[in-house]
Amino acid sequence: MTQIPDMHDAEPIPAEARDEIDRLLRSGDLFRYTAPEASPVAVLEEEFAAHLGAKYALAVSSCSAALFLSLKALGLPRDARVLIPAFTFAAVPSSVLHAECIPVLCEVGTDYRIDMRDFEAKLPDVDAVMISHMRGHTSDMDRIMALSEARGVPVVEDAAHSLGTTWHGRNIGTIGKIGCFSFQSYKLVNAGEGGLLVSDDPDIMARAVIMSGAYEHNWKKHPVLHQSFARWQNRLPLYNTRLSNLSAAIIRPQIPLIQTRVAKGRRNHDLVAAQLNTSPWISVPEKLGPEERAPDSLQFNLSGMSDDDVRAFAAAAEAAGVKVQVFGLSEDNARAFWNWTFIEDLPELPKTRAMLQRACDTRLPARLTPAECEAVAGVLVAAAEHVMRPARAYGT
Repeated sequence: MTQIPDMHDAEPIPAEARDEIDRLLRSGDLFRYTAPEASPVAVLEEEFAAHLGAKYALAVSSCSAALFLSLKALGLPRDARVLIPAFTFAAVPSSVLHAECIPVLCEVGTDYRIDMRDFEAKLPDVDAVMISHMRGHTSDMDRIMALSEARGVPVVEDAAHSLGTTWHGRNIGTIGKIGCFSFQSYKLVNAGEGGLLVSDDPDIMARAVIMSGAYEHNWKKHPVLHQSFARWQNRLPLYNTRLSNLSAAIIRPQIPLIQTRVAKGRRNHDLVAAQLNTSPWISVPEKLGPEERAPDSLQFNLSGMSDDDVRAFAAAAEAAGVKVQVFGLSEDNARAFWNWTFIEDLPELPKTRAMLQRACDTRLPARLTPAECEAVAGVLVAAAEHVMRPARAYGT
């Protein structure tokens, strides 16, 4: 029987990063603006923008910082209303509040994507849209962009979980006005912490660069039109969300590995999903037609089970070596919108609540072998059988 590895281990740091890390530690040169040009962070920005096909990139301390800076760079007024999906991580509504804006929550369907009817109904009353491609599930970007552009509403993409995903062949994160990415340990590229935002708009990028902490004339070390920077010199506050050279040294050697990790992650996801869909109690939603996903985790829905059955399923899977998170039944889950009590007048969203109470999540790293994926799928199917048909599962 194939042993299931610890699926919560982060992606290993490539050996190629070690020489550069040692060089930086010996020099003590960890601040991105010390070098006159071509610091590790600046090179990372250039390489990442080229990888995505974006004009400009800005590396920052986290994806949360990138989301916050995106809203500030858009020049939204205080109390601007920002439409976000109700299924996302708590950092997303938090970034809206940090930017002195008001989060407006939109329903999400059983396929984990924006409910377009609710989106269209709420769009006339908002000033910006922040789309979370949560766990790499892409909402209908054709309709979202068409509806938003028709009303002149800017779109920010939270692509923290979507590095390597494409929509009609175009990289997610390059479709909206701004795209934001994460290098936190459980993402496709692992730096422990870190984030990055991309845009083709020089004025937006100039504002973001200055506010990220490019004080005095450090902005001259960024390849953005300098007249854009000069317009904003000393007119914007500094939030100091910079990335260090050490983090950049960890990230850069992983960029050439992205496509291989994407291919393996997609293979693993599809292999396990096919087996789960043979169970009468488990279903994995299909991707949308224009979408090619880059998954490093697996989400699936349970049906025909009570709350107690769902909890018993998760316990049985964990006992067999596969940890399952049920978004809406895990205590204090940061992805369950009703736990975001820092939002005033938190709405009730019955579609999203019902989905989250049956939506399951498990890590499925690209490094797993097909045999290990088969074992993971076997555990999950057997756990459902154990709960719903215990006699058949154990032959008693």
